[in-house]
Amino acid sequence: MIKVLVPLAQGCEELEAVTIIDVLRRAGIKVVTAGLDARPVIASRSTVLIPDTTLDQALHDQYDMVVLPGGQPGSDNLDKDDRVKHLLKEMAAAQKFTAAICAAPKVLANAGLLTGKRATAFPGTLEKLQLHDVILDAAPVVRDGHVITSRGPGTAMDFALELIEVLAGKSKRIEVETGLQRPR
Repeated sequence: MIKVLVPLAQGCEELEAVTIIDVLRRAGIKVVTAGLDARPVIASRSTVLIPDTTLDQALHDQYDMVVLPGGQPGSDNLDKDDRVKHLLKEMAAAQKFTAAICAAPKVLANAGLLTGKRATAFPGTLEKLQLHDVILDAAPVVRDGHVITSRGPGTAMDFALELIEVLAGKSKRIEVETGLQRPR
């Protein structure tokens, strides 16, 4: 079974987190949500999210993809967590997928995963880092090899559907998208 880890940091963007989790689960993908600690996660708009487990516990398992929801201060909290950066580097070394949306692509950048790649993020996020070796793209979703990035809350559905296509194929994406009554 395809397995995806979604780390949830305090202050994450709930629309992104919940869309990713929900849409991937509709595709039959096993999604594990992991808090950076054992507390409930208070998202950026004060929505309370209860992770499945802690990141420490989740790190004992293997995943096909790690997806980082954005938001602030959630992205900053992910960026400060050495466990997250170590995991991202391990995933990249194993040729497994890493994905991030909104402000979270900066975590991928700071872990060295965007070097020489095309990427997108919430406007201004990657530009502030003055990355000379990243090709910035304004597309809603950008896939470059095993790295997938997206712009923000308004692109969360497109992002999640792209993740399904990458992990489970185009027919599964179409099946889920059709069930959502999403205009094509």
